[in-house]
Amino acid sequence: MFESAELGHKVDKKTYDQQVPGLREALLDAQFDLISRRPFPVILLIGGVDGAGRSESVNLLNAWLDPRHIETHGMGEPSDEERDRPPMWRFWRLLPAKGKIGVFQGSWYSLPLLARVYGEIGNGALEKAMTRINRFERMLADEGALILKYWFHLSKPRQEKRLKALEKDPRTRWRVTERDWRHFRLYDEFFRVSSQCLRTTSTALAPWYIIEGADERYRALTFSRILLDSLRRRLDEPESVAHHAPAPPTPPRVDTLHVLKALDQSQSLSKPRYQEQLEDLQGRLNLLTRHAGFKDISVVCVFEGSDAAGKGGSIRRITGALDARIYQVIPIAAPTDEEKAHPYLWRFWRHLPRRGRFTLFDRSWYGRVLVERVEGYCSEYDWMRAYNEINEFETQLVEHDMVVVKFWLAITADEQLKRFKARESTGFKRFKITDEDWRNREKWAEYEQAVCDMVDRTSTEIAPWTLVPANDKYHARIQVLRTLCERIEAKLNGRKNKTKGG
Repeated sequence: MFESAELGHKVDKKTYDQQVPGLREALLDAQFDLISRRPFPVILLIGGVDGAGRSESVNLLNAWLDPRHIETHGMGEPSDEERDRPPMWRFWRLLPAKGKIGVFQGSWYSLPLLARVYGEIGNGALEKAMTRINRFERMLADEGALILKYWFHLSKPRQEKRLKALEKDPRTRWRVTERDWRHFRLYDEFFRVSSQCLRTTSTALAPWYIIEGADERYRALTFSRILLDSLRRRLDEPESVAHHAPAPPTPPRVDTLHVLKALDQSQSLSKPRYQEQLEDLQGRLNLLTRHAGFKDISVVCVFEGSDAAGKGGSIRRITGALDARIYQVIPIAAPTDEEKAHPYLWRFWRHLPRRGRFTLFDRSWYGRVLVERVEGYCSEYDWMRAYNEINEFETQLVEHDMVVVKFWLAITADEQLKRFKARESTGFKRFKITDEDWRNREKWAEYEQAVCDMVDRTSTEIAPWTLVPANDKYHARIQVLRTLCERIEAKLNGRKNKTKGG
């Protein structure tokens, strides 16, 4: 893959000086159009061989363009805060908004590549990481991002020559470290692993561009022209151009049986029995948070359900058992302008808890396949692809020792009507009922269909849905608390057994 980047490309000073003014002007024009006329996020990944000009290229970009609209991230070793979350979290939260250019020097490729070179993982784990990256980049592209991946290359003799020249010059000696020489001694292994990574992840939606880094003028012109051509092509194409195939249809329903109708809504608890079980389960939950192993896990609770199904009441019974320092409740409403400028999962990524803590989502990322689907706020393609993206997201949470507990609180249409009327007649509950709630009742059947499809496609063995009959609030709250305790206990016991097993 690197043959063309070892030919000795050069650009003379006269040619460079002639081309730079026009190139800089064209880049600034394209950046202005990106900001003001047709904003979309631009993601640049900068990788390659030590000494091949990665930092110089990033500095050039910030010098030639308006740096106020460029977000540059040098991604080194993960911090303690980042290690408490899934590996992709540190990148998820830094993704650029529409109209911005996000530059990652060191990216989601760096850690898997280094781990393979140093023998910390095998080929299977590397392939799994590259497959996951391909899915992630496909999601970013589907969300409208322009992704450009640059690999700056030097042959082994040229890299050695470059490092020695930098080391010899007192002005640049600081740039060469023992790590650089250690990587040079592993050049052949880096060459093999990086070839594998680039080959399996250079796609039409997120291509790799390999640039020879020996000549700084050639490197600068090539790097900048790729960016300019890519920006102009996207900016000048019709906005109606689709970058994906039509979504396949959802399976048709041939009868009226579905998972919500199968729930037994007759289940109930008397108030004395409820209060007794509530106290027991809240005590059980509190003790679990003080278990020695709890500091090594975290808990993500998702609450979805019909309007007035009791999500808030169930959440309060959980938080009533917890130390206020270890949890946060995230109420999800219509997205803000800032959130709309990012991928739809972005506003959830950034609220993931550290180890030893809870995050409870009052509504969640499932809005994409529920309200956005039913109300037509996104295309069929977008909500159809969301099922897979959500499953991938939750898989990464579970792999990082997060307990993902998802509740759908189900009530009947008659029970909802009863609760709506009660809210209207109770002064301190009137804020809970809006015209939007009444309007949503008119689409009860469409929402039921969306819920059934959601459960079928996202209730996985690692993050199953718990469907809670919630016509009786006492019964619903107890089922929620019991399920949460059982899931945390299973996780703690699983980790304990895994440790004993070696």
